[in-house]
Amino acid sequence: MHTQQHWITTPITADLLRGALDLEQTAHGVLPHRLPARARAQNADPQLAMAESQPSGVRLVFRTRATAVELDALPTKRVYPGAPPRPDGVYDLLVDGRLAGQAGVTGGNTLTIDLATGTATSRPGPPGTLRFTDLPEGVKHVEIWLPHNETTELVALRTDAPVEPAPDLGRKVWLHHGSSISHGSDAASPSTTWPALAGALGGVELINLGLGGSALLDPFTARALRDTPADLISLKIGINLVNTDLMRLRAFTPAVHGFLDTVREGHPGTPLLVVSPILCPIHEDTPGPSAPDLAALSAGQLRFRATGDPAERASGKLTLGVIRDELARIVAQRAVEDPNLHYLDGRDLYGQADAAELPLPDRLHPDAATHRRIGERFAQLAFAGKGPFAE
Repeated sequence: MHTQQHWITTPITADLLRGALDLEQTAHGVLPHRLPARARAQNADPQLAMAESQPSGVRLVFRTRATAVELDALPTKRVYPGAPPRPDGVYDLLVDGRLAGQAGVTGGNTLTIDLATGTATSRPGPPGTLRFTDLPEGVKHVEIWLPHNETTELVALRTDAPVEPAPDLGRKVWLHHGSSISHGSDAASPSTTWPALAGALGGVELINLGLGGSALLDPFTARALRDTPADLISLKIGINLVNTDLMRLRAFTPAVHGFLDTVREGHPGTPLLVVSPILCPIHEDTPGPSAPDLAALSAGQLRFRATGDPAERASGKLTLGVIRDELARIVAQRAVEDPNLHYLDGRDLYGQADAAELPLPDRLHPDAATHRRIGERFAQLAFAGKGPFAE
């Protein structure tokens, strides 16, 4: 436990946070959000509410001479009955850009989600404390990346020397939107999700609007992207529209156009990269919805299956193949008048050869090694050479 007279407590304010679009005052402290309040008010989906409150890409950033840091936090931990227990969320400590420590917070609230019925119950719990010690002497740039998959209320920040907001290093801001894969599902830690890895390799400041299960072309998400200052924007579209079976091709095409129109209202000339889904064998030619494989769940394994019929493509049901073809067509059509609009086939990030070597463990989400591969590939294709985000 900390000794009060040896520590300096610094209020956690927006100037110490990066990657969040809003900061909500709570009974315990502050809760970072990745969608603004206006967007949250227009949402009625508990899945999206949970996803946007999980701080993927959100980090505390400051300069200090401190050699010890404490953070009190109130996590919300998820439990899926019948599935393997989820590990505690990981906090990554980066000092001058290098990983210097990892820790977790015990306690917290518990959200129990029944995959078979979709029902959820919550139970409150106490905050916990993580501590990093033996930091290098002297002034340094410190980042604490919050758990990408665990809603986290920040209660108190303590250090053994004063802190100040980190100066602007002049890096470009990369604003990315996508599904649970972009959110970081099954990545090892928050600074090793594929967008975080790609952002580090590209030398940019990441704002990650990867929203697990919720990249669904929602107009309020498009408006959030429109209104967020950014130098580079990417949109990874497709898998959630298939695995929720949310719309047919007739609705998909104008929805994509509308989403792009809205983003362009705020960013008319910004490099904008549309990324189609990575390879996902169960949905390449079979529509959704996705569903938990109950036989695997009864054996303590979490796997998903596609429940649609390939023949339903004729009636407009979406598959990943259908979506890739249509996204490529839409981008080619619009690029005639929008030279800063680009397209990337997601299979260039993870394709057939990758699936043979690194199969998706639950048939939907990549593991930690695959996140690294996707991040490195994205950096090569987008930030390097003649990529759309290259200098």
